[in-house]
Order: sequence, then structure tokens, then C-alpha cells
Amino acid sequence: MLLDFEVQRCTRRCASTDRPLEHGETCFSVLESQGAEIVRKDFCAEAWDGPPDNAIGWWKSRIPEPTAKKIKLAPNEVLLELFDQLGEQPDRSDMRYVLALLLMRRRVLRMEAPSELTQQSAGHDVETIVVYCPRREATYELPVVTPDEERIDVIQQQLSELLIADAE
Repeated sequence: MLLDFEVQRCTRRCASTDRPLEHGETCFSVLESQGAEIVRKDFCAEAWDGPPDNAIGWWKSRIPEPTAKKIKLAPNEVLLELFDQLGEQPDRSDMRYVLALLLMRRRVLRMEAPSELTQQSAGHDVETIVVYCPRREATYELPVVTPDEERIDVIQQQLSELLIADAE
């Protein structure tokens, strides 16, 4: 099963209060399934109560300043190398999951099978997804590890330091 959809740009308006989101303001964005469509909603921090039950995904970001420099993400091959390295570090499986989502967004990886529960060697059920990399002709099964709020900030900082450089 291939999930392929376009994510709308930030609306720059709070979906809850309908007020404009200001430059530099922290906001939350969520993707929801509404019938056959995927809809993005943006929320100011004050109106954010957490993702709804039908959320496909959500993230925290900041409305950029108009004078902010454009950022450039590392090339896809560098992202794939980091993805492979993180596969050897079970304690960073949450970062690998987040990176897999980014690689799916960039269409480097595609989801082959929706999440399902699989039984691991310790007898515990773990939710996993299966993704495929056409570039490498490789299939990966990885656990769905949703980081908590504190860990999200750490992962975002680490990925930014590793993968983002100012564009000239």
C-alpha cells in the first residue's frame, strides 16, 4: 500500500481561534484524514490540546521571520546513510522513525505496509511499519516509536545540527 499525498503549506492562521500566526510564533500542525483527503490544520500554542484521535501526524514548528535565511537540508543520500546508522542504535529508534517520516515526505522511502502489531523476541507486541527504498531496492521494517514532547525537541535539535545548513 503506497501512501502518497501532498501536504498543504502553513495557513498562517490558527484553526481553533482563526487569528493570524505571527512571525517567530511557535505553532503546531496536524494532518487529518477527512474522507479521501488529507487536511492540514495549524494551531497557535495556546489553542493546542494535543493531536486529535484521527491524526495521521503532527509536528511543532515556528513561523519563520520574513528575514530568516533559507535552510537547505542534506542530500537524500546523506539522509539514507544516517537512517542506516540509526538502525544499528536501538536506543535511537525514535529518531530513526522520525527520519523515516521525513524520507517518506521527500519520497525517498515509501510505505509498503500500514502499521501493524508484530511480536518481538521478548514476547511483547510492537507496532511496526514496512518502508521501501527504490534507490537502494531495500525494504525496512521499523518500530513505530512516537517520541514524547521532551524527546521531540531533542530529536529536532539533533537532526537540525546534523542535516541542516544555511543556504547561501
